[in-house]
Amino acid sequence: MNESLDDGGEFSLLVHPRREPFEYGLLSIPKLIFTDGTVTLSLLKEKLLRRPVPAPHRVDAAALADALQISSSNADVALDTLLSVLPCDPQDSAVDVVDLVLFLYIQSYKKLLPKTHKDSPAVADVWPSTSAFDGYLSALTPLQLKRNNSRRYMPSSADEEAHQLSYLYKHMANIVALLADSFEGKGDDSLVLSLDSFQRLGLIIQFTENGREGIPIGQAAPFFVNSDADMPAVHISAGKVLEWLLLTINNTLEYIAAADKSPARESGQGSIYDVEVNMLDASSNSTKLQSNCTLNGSSEISNTINFRSQIIVEGIYKASVVKQASDIIENPVKVLNCHDSVIYILAPACYATVYGCSDATIVVGAVAKAIRVEHCERVQVITAAKRICIANCRECIFYLGVNQKPLILGDNHKLQVAPYNTFYAQLEDHMSKVRLDATINRWNEPRVLGMVDPHDSLSHPAGISDVPSESATCLDPDQFTNFLIPKWIGDESVPGTKSNPFCLPETYMIAQIKTHSVLSEIQEALKKVQLDANKKRDIACALHIHFKDWLYASGNIRQLYCLHGD
Repeated sequence: MNESLDDGGEFSLLVHPRREPFEYGLLSIPKLIFTDGTVTLSLLKEKLLRRPVPAPHRVDAAALADALQISSSNADVALDTLLSVLPCDPQDSAVDVVDLVLFLYIQSYKKLLPKTHKDSPAVADVWPSTSAFDGYLSALTPLQLKRNNSRRYMPSSADEEAHQLSYLYKHMANIVALLADSFEGKGDDSLVLSLDSFQRLGLIIQFTENGREGIPIGQAAPFFVNSDADMPAVHISAGKVLEWLLLTINNTLEYIAAADKSPARESGQGSIYDVEVNMLDASSNSTKLQSNCTLNGSSEISNTINFRSQIIVEGIYKASVVKQASDIIENPVKVLNCHDSVIYILAPACYATVYGCSDATIVVGAVAKAIRVEHCERVQVITAAKRICIANCRECIFYLGVNQKPLILGDNHKLQVAPYNTFYAQLEDHMSKVRLDATINRWNEPRVLGMVDPHDSLSHPAGISDVPSESATCLDPDQFTNFLIPKWIGDESVPGTKSNPFCLPETYMIAQIKTHSVLSEIQEALKKVQLDANKKRDIACALHIHFKDWLYASGNIRQLYCLHGD
């Protein structure tokens, strides 16, 4: 029996790709993508290690720009992105040389191609695809996505994990070679790995054993399990380490394949290997508030939430959903394929993703590392986050409180950015937990990369590889409004945030004062007008009708229903 199997015939030790570098760490900067294996990156590693710097083995943006001959702006983006996906919080703005090399290596990864709709040509007749933005989502209208259970056509977490593991299996020999050091000897034994070098793999992989997560990478490998930090470093043959890694990856792929054939998976309930918490479809016939979660079909959240768990709000249609801190527990959050809805994620999270949504308002409380918004149309995203990446979106407005410049890439159209415009009682507490600085807001300083994402497996129009993505414009101050989160959402008994923690720019503040002044003048004028009862009733009726029309046109009627239903 294989050493990786327990007595029950199941794999006891499994290796997983870390989601973060593959989901938030890929950049559409051609000069960061190397397809020659280890040739260029080995030379780059040696060059950077020879640099006479005060902090050995560390690289800052200036050094990276010089080494790769890229602009300082692109070097800043690369370093900021790497820092956001490191497994540990960085101590400064420099990164380890080996971490950088691994980060650059996985820039060659291509995302998993979504499953095609079984009747794509027929559906395309009513919802045509016109650009790289559309991809497979454009083949389905929001209603068709709802009716056809879009999860069937989107890769599941298990699908994506298997795809990432297959990539690592294919490239692990090169990756180990980049980590290895030369040692006295001949042949394969001349390349060795120390515990420190092996632990650098923690950027891209992690281990579980017998269902227990959070195993330190040095303790997962049999070579280093008894290593003593006070003793001289132990060096292991790179060939032996590679053989063990490939065996463990292969075992994990077999485990995923077996889980994929389970009755639950085949019935469309998701893989038993998935550990994320799924928010299933809301009713399409009524507007209602949902605050319950399901874990692979269960009505309860597991008490053993861990670093591989995800909170997934998916397939919400014409409804409002609230997720709070007790639901999130600082796990990654994904809002997928939600349409004509309002989604409140009022919690601190390490990462967040908004994907494939349309005609929705999505509030994401406080994000420690990064939020990515992709393939969305006519969506308003309100978030306080360390950084945001926007890709392939149309006619969206982003109300931002961000400490780093927004990153815009892909095929975007008519994007607008605006300052942060809301608050809820626990907001400042959540921002403190994820270390967001309310005195820094770079909402209006977008960085724009290329139109085509080289990591996307979807086909792209020819001849636009060097065309920059369309940037975002600043929302007209006269169109800026505050977004009100109902006070009953959350614990009202706890004193907390009473106003927007981010300062409004002067032009937006003046526009708000002007709007409030006009409203006050209208109210006073109505009070002073001498009208009989019939005229007052006619005016009240007209205002009521216009207000009702606005509620339906804006979609805010569902929030009124939620308030009334509570």
